[in-house]
Amino acid sequence: MTVEEKFGQLQQLSWNNDTGPGEGQNKEARELAAKGLLGSILNLYGAEETNEVQRAAVEESRLGIPLIYGLDVIHGFHTTFPVPLGQAASFDPEVVTADAEVGAAEARSWGIHWTFAPMADVTREPRWGRIAEGCGEDPYLTAALTAAKVRGFQGEDYAAKDRLAACVKHFVGYGFPEGGRDYNTVDISERRLRDVALPPFKAAVDAGVATVMASFNSINGVPAHANKHTLTEILHRELGFEGFVIADYNGVGELIPHGVAADGADAARLALGAGVDMEMVSTTYAEHGRKLLESGKLSRERLDDAVARILRIKMRLGLFENPYTDEDGQIDKPTKAFRARARKAAARSAVLLRNEDGTLPFKTNLSRVAVVGPLGDDTRELHGTWAGPGAEKFPAVSVLEGVRKALPDAKVSFTKGCEVTGKDTGKIGRAVAAVREADAAVVVVGEKASHSGEAAARADITLPGVQDQLITEVAGTGKPFVVVVLAGRPLALSHVVKHSPALLNAWHPGLEGGNAIADLLFGKVSPGAKLPAQFPRAVGQLPYYYAHDNTGRPYDPDNDYTSKYLDLPHGPLFPFGFGLSYTSFAFSDLTLDRSRASAEAVRRGKVKIRVSVKVTNTGRREGDEVVQLYVRDKVASVAQPVRRLQGFERVTLAPGRSRTVSFTLGADDLGFHTNDPRGELLVEPGEFEVFVGSSSEAKLKKTLTLG
Repeated sequence: MTVEEKFGQLQQLSWNNDTGPGEGQNKEARELAAKGLLGSILNLYGAEETNEVQRAAVEESRLGIPLIYGLDVIHGFHTTFPVPLGQAASFDPEVVTADAEVGAAEARSWGIHWTFAPMADVTREPRWGRIAEGCGEDPYLTAALTAAKVRGFQGEDYAAKDRLAACVKHFVGYGFPEGGRDYNTVDISERRLRDVALPPFKAAVDAGVATVMASFNSINGVPAHANKHTLTEILHRELGFEGFVIADYNGVGELIPHGVAADGADAARLALGAGVDMEMVSTTYAEHGRKLLESGKLSRERLDDAVARILRIKMRLGLFENPYTDEDGQIDKPTKAFRARARKAAARSAVLLRNEDGTLPFKTNLSRVAVVGPLGDDTRELHGTWAGPGAEKFPAVSVLEGVRKALPDAKVSFTKGCEVTGKDTGKIGRAVAAVREADAAVVVVGEKASHSGEAAARADITLPGVQDQLITEVAGTGKPFVVVVLAGRPLALSHVVKHSPALLNAWHPGLEGGNAIADLLFGKVSPGAKLPAQFPRAVGQLPYYYAHDNTGRPYDPDNDYTSKYLDLPHGPLFPFGFGLSYTSFAFSDLTLDRSRASAEAVRRGKVKIRVSVKVTNTGRREGDEVVQLYVRDKVASVAQPVRRLQGFERVTLAPGRSRTVSFTLGADDLGFHTNDPRGELLVEPGEFEVFVGSSSEAKLKKTLTLG
């Protein structure tokens, strides 16, 4: 390969400007593909369309190296599933895997080889719009579900015609932006980087993820695209990652406004030298690469390493043997089977947050039901952010449609009442009148899809507009009602809780959202999801998360000089791991197979501790419970979180039935990192509290002593 051909493999261009600033690069992409000077195209899909440009690369260029086509298949291509944060609420890896499998099959049939998912960014910032794309605030949950999504996308062999190469993103620390503003500065200690931000990426690498995307943010002053410590020392040397790293959209070029690169040549030197193998959209590698080599500012070994990594993934995708997509095999619409999987996923992801006096499930013999609220008949916002091309072609099932299907003999009315945003209250009276005429009401409120996702930070995360007023006036009717919240983030719902007898947080649930919500409201399905991130009482608490350090003055209601707010009750509105059911559960018989062990033996992997607990359905109907295990290291050389999730399992139990659930604790569960950049995992002697229950506030516990 010539030097120009090598740098060509390191270049990805965009077919349009859907995912970032600037214009599309269609003409340039066609020309460079034919010359063998392009490695990848972003945002071009369609079997016929991708084949046309692929032929130029394979049949006209000197070496015939195929292109790799990439697209953001985040939670569906045609068949949208709940946003990833909603899927995380399922605490069910099978939900995440189903989304990836369906999205991969649909996208691959349209000529896509590679998805920029999953997002593995742990975040404690619900103001940050991209919380919708991840799995919430906990590294253990995020790691488990990230690995499941990688396996779902890639399967056993991502050369298969229904699989995609995955790209775990954003490496690393992107979920900790100051102020919750997207792209903002991240200042994170080495220990928090390793104990909180990195575990999901390690899980993805262990699951065989093909590629990694660098993040937009700086990390302690060094932009991620120029960070050799994270990209080379940690990702390649420590984690053993063998695939390639791609920049985010214009991420290499943005090293200049970051203030670490003087010009394009400087940006290319820093990024490629740090470990970014493929450049997305900006073209500094191709423009300056040869001169950097000739001046000795870039080594030929590093260039060849980057090229080899990219070619290796293309080979594993089977592109050299079969570069084209079958134009007769394109999946043109969501299938019945795919819709069924999406409906199940949405039902397993919705969290019941409040249910006073057994308001839910509603009886199916109701004569009149009023659906009110700005999202009650919506068929677009339910898809959520990053919904894929299907969102423009296939309307989601609205809550109104779902309720009407569930109650075919009832009179189901709809009155919007107000818009999602704005201050107009003139239509609220009509909605209230409709509720007075009904036996029960479903109030559907929340955010638009554009209120979350990239570049969608919100300083105020209460319900937008006058939706709170709508709920207050509906409550004044005295009629039974449920508030259904559709959103891409945890919201501050204190007002809603005060005025609502029942509250279902359904996230942005995807294509089959309305049917899934109706399944829950009328008892066809019992809710069993849990919160993957705490819901704050007010935005002033943020960032706020369960796994915080204790501080020297932890909250004490009898001592004024402890950590608290003067104007808020202590604690979250709803804690991490919380979620109600239509039945009840009890935990008992918590046991450890050993109460004492050697810390050194645990660190070396020679000893593991088995934890078992019995969970019993004490109610009158079948239901799901998520058994959650938390650990607290009581005394350590570095202050530790008050609790850390280290195990979970979702179980289904019939009334009166019990099941024993077991977990294993090892070095990763009981150890921690210091601020040493070499990343040594310590497992220290001392006492550990082991909690098991239904949320991060679990009370049942045992003590483990490591000597």
